[in-house]
Amino acid sequence: MPVHLVGAASSPDFAALAKRNSNAACQESPVNCIHIGLINNMPDGALQATERQFLTLLDSASDGVVVRLSLYALPDIPRNEPGRCHINRFYSSIENLWDSHLDGLIVTGAEPHTANLKDEPYWHNLTRVLDWAEHNTHSTVWSCLAAHAAVLHTDGIARHRFSDKRFGAFECAPALEHPLTAGVPSRFQVPQSRWNGIRENELTDCGYRVLTRTSDGDVDMFVRQRQSLFVLFQGHPEYEVNTLLLEYRRDIVRYLRRQIDTYPALPESYFDRETVDVLTKLRERALSSRREELLADFPTVLAGKKIANTWHPVATRIYGNWLAYLRAQSELRLKAGRGWKYPQLNEPGLVQSAVRAQVK
Repeated sequence: MPVHLVGAASSPDFAALAKRNSNAACQESPVNCIHIGLINNMPDGALQATERQFLTLLDSASDGVVVRLSLYALPDIPRNEPGRCHINRFYSSIENLWDSHLDGLIVTGAEPHTANLKDEPYWHNLTRVLDWAEHNTHSTVWSCLAAHAAVLHTDGIARHRFSDKRFGAFECAPALEHPLTAGVPSRFQVPQSRWNGIRENELTDCGYRVLTRTSDGDVDMFVRQRQSLFVLFQGHPEYEVNTLLLEYRRDIVRYLRRQIDTYPALPESYFDRETVDVLTKLRERALSSRREELLADFPTVLAGKKIANTWHPVATRIYGNWLAYLRAQSELRLKAGRGWKYPQLNEPGLVQSAVRAQVK
């Protein structure tokens, strides 16, 4: 009985639907169930959008298998009061992760507050997650800053800061054949939004395999197989069509409020020519008269209607391949009779999304 994702993690109706349907499906056919954790480290303004992005992506990548998604939060991420309330209501403590028996895990990036990742307030707990995931998941996805933290902690590979922010929809291509990139086209776009990067030679020297690169040779997606398959993204295939637009507007707000000194550069290969012209004129006005009132002229709605989400089909394929890997590993585990137990419906932070999850 296929059940579809019908709401966001914060929706009571979504939780009710999951309670009625997905638990029964898992009990009847546990091999068709995958349990994934999402550790959402994004700042308050992107917290719920990130939930929605990964829920939507897992939904579109799946077909025939129930994906049960548990939400977790690191305790040391700086948050405002609404953010803390949301976390307390819908997320499980990281302490509940250690006995969770997950098939897979997704760990998002976070907004950096220090130049050295080891000085971030959440570093200790993030490294605990890294060590745990190595021995307790079939595979873990590390996104952007979380990928940088993973290679720093496990292999001592430091990230390197760019002179300019790497921002936009960058053309990428597969670097080698791998099950995770099966069915991926020879050219595709992936959103990028970061000030730092990892050098390929430092990764390959430590046993990582680069799966995709940008057209200018920057590493995009890479993996390393140890006890768990670590899948690392410097880009953001999960982004929605308007995510870069909203990030660009946020950075303009910071400039106009004098929180940053440099006006942000336009995202590359993202806006159409008409929108670029409008935003270029807005930039000229802001540079000559730095007033927050100029935001009223930011073409949020107009620009959002003209952006094409060219990366979603590829993201769906890659995550579909990842779900297929998790399902295969889960089936091997069940055949081995290890007796994994799915968590109860009332476990804090559990969003039992009855998502279709068999890769076509």
